[in-house]
Amino acid sequence: MMVRTVRRHERGRRRAALRRATPAALVDAAAAKEEFGAGQRPAVRDITNSLAPALQEASARITPEALLAFARETYAIRRRRDRHLPGDLFGEPTWDILLDLYVATRENRSVPTTSACIGANVPPTTALRWLRILEARELVEREEDDRDGRRTFVRLSARGLAAMDDYLHVALATVEHGVGSIMRRSAPVAEAAE
Repeated sequence: MMVRTVRRHERGRRRAALRRATPAALVDAAAAKEEFGAGQRPAVRDITNSLAPALQEASARITPEALLAFARETYAIRRRRDRHLPGDLFGEPTWDILLDLYVATRENRSVPTTSACIGANVPPTTALRWLRILEARELVEREEDDRDGRRTFVRLSARGLAAMDDYLHVALATVEHGVGSIMRRSAPVAEAAE
């Protein structure tokens, strides 16, 4: 009985923290989008300038197509992990939802709410709860289907898209710089061994 009480208490604290937290980066990204318009990417330029000099070169080479490919691969890697380790060890449905919606947005695809729930790789009730949290944080938006009143679509809001663009940009620059330099350093060693 004591264990259940502690777990319930911890869940309540985590939920309260989620409701209270509004990352400053998301607010800054949204403000930048509003200031410069949805078609431009000033937030990424600001992020590039704030990166360490070693990462700025990698950041300058990143294209929107590279961000889309990186988001697709990030989502696929998370699914591949389940082949090697028990899936119930990991749980980040919001990240899966955000990645899925990012890819759909960049591919100009509409995502029904049920598909977003499936993409989260958790029970539908859990995915719906996280979608409500993401909507309350203004990271996703819902819209009614004009053809079928029973169906709704989910998409990233301007704020959510800006935040995902910025995060993926920094993450890809970091991976390219860090892993790329490791691969470049290890390539001559591998060739010399042959």
